[in-house]
Amino acid sequence: MPEASLVEAASGLVPASEGWFVVNAAEAAWVGNPDFGWRCSFEANGPALRESPELEQVLFAQLGFRLHVLEPGRPSGLYHAESEQEDFLVLAGECLLVVEEEERRLRAWDFVHCPSGTRHVFVGTDAPCVLLMTGARADEGTIVYPLSEAAVRHGAAAAAETRSPHEAYAPHPHWQPGRPAPDGLPWEVA
Repeated sequence: MPEASLVEAASGLVPASEGWFVVNAAEAAWVGNPDFGWRCSFEANGPALRESPELEQVLFAQLGFRLHVLEPGRPSGLYHAESEQEDFLVLAGECLLVVEEEERRLRAWDFVHCPSGTRHVFVGTDAPCVLLMTGARADEGTIVYPLSEAAVRHGAAAAAETRSPHEAYAPHPHWQPGRPAPDGLPWEVA
């Protein structure tokens, strides 16, 4: 397997081809959304390439990986359930997990396993929280954004139940290339 080359996109490095590679999270491309925080997927995908249209999209075929920085009081996205397994590890800080209409406080090194069909979302608490998110990928994968009283309380619910990400996220801004503030993130050197 050849090594993939890394190229500079609008907010950091992305792979320009298939193959193995090594990139530091502090140098990888990030995208931000005022409603949902910051994320880094380590792939060359839509939001990371928005301001670099000359670059080709490069996605991981079997597993998706993402670092997500939750801002205080902000959700990671909208309450949802996917047809494929997802797993999460809190790397730094604390957050609230809304899962199956229950709320659980999480702290650094807490691991969350969501088998297919598990309804969930994360919400930032008092300080930035860094999550490692991973999920299986399948061509026939599906997602649903169910109605949820618990998610509504945290601003993390779609307006109406839908299976369309486009409909669920329509009221929210698009992700844009950018970087989270470095203060307190685990890869910053003191």
